[in-house]
Amino acid sequence: MSVALGGMRNVQSTLERTAERIAAVSPETSDSVDLSTEMVAMLAARNQFKASAQVFQAGDQMQKKLLDIMA
Repeated sequence: MSVALGGMRNVQSTLERTAERIAAVSPETSDSVDLSTEMVAMLAARNQFKASAQVFQAGDQMQKKLLDIMA
């Protein structure tokens, strides 16, 4: 389950960096952010988070079944 939690932390960092890049753009400057690229990054992060959550849930279910068997 630590792998799933590590994946969730990585996704959180990715989302925070993406949000910071979007928020840092000022209309007064010539800096630009490709919103489509940032949106793709956010969607990929969402999918990675879902996958990590499913791994975490599967581990939790396996632990419960193991405890049921041992009880």
